[in-house]
Amino acid sequence: MSAWELLPTAYVVGTAAVLGLLVGSFLNVVVHRVPAGLSVVHPPSACPGCGHAVRARDNVPVVSWLLLRGRCRDCAEPIAVRYPLVEAGTGAAFAVTAWRVSDPVVLLAALVVVGAGIGLALIDLEHLRLPFAITRTATVLVVLVVAAGAATGATEVDWRAVAVSVGAWTGLYALLHYGSGGRAMGFGDVALAPVLGLVLGLLGWPAAVVGLFAGFLLGTVVLLPLRLAGRLPRRAHVPHGPFMLGGAALGLVAGVPLGQAYLATLGMA
Repeated sequence: MSAWELLPTAYVVGTAAVLGLLVGSFLNVVVHRVPAGLSVVHPPSACPGCGHAVRARDNVPVVSWLLLRGRCRDCAEPIAVRYPLVEAGTGAAFAVTAWRVSDPVVLLAALVVVGAGIGLALIDLEHLRLPFAITRTATVLVVLVVAAGAATGATEVDWRAVAVSVGAWTGLYALLHYGSGGRAMGFGDVALAPVLGLVLGLLGWPAAVVGLFAGFLLGTVVLLPLRLAGRLPRRAHVPHGPFMLGGAALGLVAGVPLGQAYLATLGMA
């Protein structure tokens, strides 16, 4: 039994939650600066109202916003509630991921994608694009984590399942993009597909299949009623990234049991 297996689940989940809060604080910077082409490390965060740099004690995720009552310490400029919501949401997402994924290498890879995915979804909703800088960074980190884990024997990788998953995700999104001349799917979605397929492939084909098709199902469930009600013009450009990432999240958290339940209904499990 490894040292990792001896760690209590509550400890792992709690640690992941704290890490998620910290990552969520950083994501607020990423979501604001990356679309504008700005550095995410310099200059330090400052109040947009008075320009004062944010003090370290005022930069504690969620807690600082509550203590400051949602206002700048120096000029009382309101601080958007989105900031603590992103921090708390990322913490919760990390906690759920740690609860559902037991393999430490797969967990680390999944947390990279979860963190990047939250930032990408927020940017896509606001700017209608998925920045390659984030996708590329997440992909490189995940590949390095998985390669190191496999090389050191820290995890066993079913490379066939991974290859099939990556191929299915990339192939479908590439087909939709190039087959429609870019109208049905943006290239940012195509660039994101391989890393989502990689992480879900580590969990097995049920997670990969559920995650892949859940994104399209989520999009249909949300958008179809809006179109039928006339609240969404037929030619309106709708970002698919949030649905794609939401589907992948479902595959990550519940793909395996959902896949097994489906097979059971067919008498194959």
